[in-house]
Amino acid sequence: MRKTYGSGSVWEQTLGYSRAVQVDNTLFISATAASGADGIVGDDFYTQTKYILEKLGAVLDEAGFAYEDVVQSKLYLTDISKWEDAGRAHGEVFGEIRPTLSLVHVLPFLDPQMLVEIELVAQKSA
Repeated sequence: MRKTYGSGSVWEQTLGYSRAVQVDNTLFISATAASGADGIVGDDFYTQTKYILEKLGAVLDEAGFAYEDVVQSKLYLTDISKWEDAGRAHGEVFGEIRPTLSLVHVLPFLDPQMLVEIELVAQKSA
C-alpha cells in the first residue's frame, strides 16, 4: 500500500513531491520548515524547531501515526553551533521516545529566515 499526504503547499506541485508518503506501516515525512500562514515562524533555532515539530505532529496524526511511532529524525541546521537550542526543543518531544537522530549542518535554505528543517520517519509495529 502506498498513500501520499499533502499540505497544500504550492511547492509540492511545482517540485513534484508529497509532504509525506506512507508505504505499508512506514511513514516518510519530507523535510519541513517553520513556515506559517504569515511567513517563517520564529527567529531562533529553539522556536523554529518547536514549531516544526508541532506541524509534524499534525502530519503524523493525519496519517494515523504518533510521535511514539517516530524511529528516525533528521535536523538540518544552518548554524551547527546552535545544535543545543534545536536539540532542547527536539528533546522536549522525543526525550522518552528516543528515535535515531542526525544533526546536519547545511548552507542557507531558499529563504534565509529559515534556520531549521526537520525530516521524520515513523513506523507502526506490525
